[in-house]
Amino acid sequence: MVECYHIMIILGIETSCDETGAAVLQMRNGRIQILSNILASSAPLQAKYGGIIPEQAAREQIRSIIPVVDAAISNAKCQISNINAIAVTYGPGLIGSLLVGVETAKVLATIWEKPLIPVNHLLGHFYANWIEATPPTFPCIGLLVSGGHTDLVLFKNHGKYEYLGGTRDDASGECFDKCARLLGLPYPGGPEISKLALQGDALKFNLPRPMINSNNFDFSFSGLKTAVAKIVNSQQDTGYSKANLASSIEAAIVDVLIAKTIRAAQKYGVKQIMIAGGVAANQKLKESLESRVKSLGFKLYVPPAYLCTDNGAMIAAAGFYSKKLTDPLKLQADPNLSLSYG
Repeated sequence: MVECYHIMIILGIETSCDETGAAVLQMRNGRIQILSNILASSAPLQAKYGGIIPEQAAREQIRSIIPVVDAAISNAKCQISNINAIAVTYGPGLIGSLLVGVETAKVLATIWEKPLIPVNHLLGHFYANWIEATPPTFPCIGLLVSGGHTDLVLFKNHGKYEYLGGTRDDASGECFDKCARLLGLPYPGGPEISKLALQGDALKFNLPRPMINSNNFDFSFSGLKTAVAKIVNSQQDTGYSKANLASSIEAAIVDVLIAKTIRAAQKYGVKQIMIAGGVAANQKLKESLESRVKSLGFKLYVPPAYLCTDNGAMIAAAGFYSKKLTDPLKLQADPNLSLSYG
């Protein structure tokens, strides 16, 4: 898409989970700028139930999608005629939520007569690193860390990448949330564990680092969650420091993520590393990985925190570099989409 226009504007729509996002981005002379980025979240509502209820999330998105898209276009101060294309997340994610965004994008693309670009949500997260910043250069190792995914990818160019490995069970963000629940912390658990961890000592609990020395790039965090559950159950009567345990949990997860990522970069002779996804906003992960990367003479790319979680801007950014256009009437949501498909 990017070769077709000197200046290009894309509307991005994201509804893969509990967020409803729409953004208008402009590419001018190869640099991507946010003109608007609107987000409506049902997270406060989900927090009451300790997690996401898919049907409830989709209902909220049905109510939010049109106002969010309208606000994105209005705040961008552009006309519909100025928009060159629409990019939309078509998977993976919750099927009800995906349908809200996909069907809305299909209708708008048809009525407005705009090209429709289907975007893999997982790739979208990586493209947050291209927004209003000096982007990574290729080849580059990408680490995706979120509630549902923990994946390592070797990017060779736009649209050319090799999947190296991913989680076999719980993703890193999922492990954070489940451990937080064991500690009695509110949802979403990742930020709560990180906040509590600042008051604790990571050396007080010797937690496992699952698969940290395996000869592949897969991840597994279910064993860590089980170890935490055993500690909580065995020390309920005697008492234990939640802050120390939170700090130990965070350190264990971060250690595994960094070890695998650095090993992948070294194996493939790559000196550029980028991270993406909600867990990429974790301060300990960013600081620890930055320190390790710097010591090796590598370069680390991390999106600003507001672009780490789900948003329409990252989907629009991915759209600029996609060569996939689809017939609006034929696009189908795919809740099981993987990184094997762009």
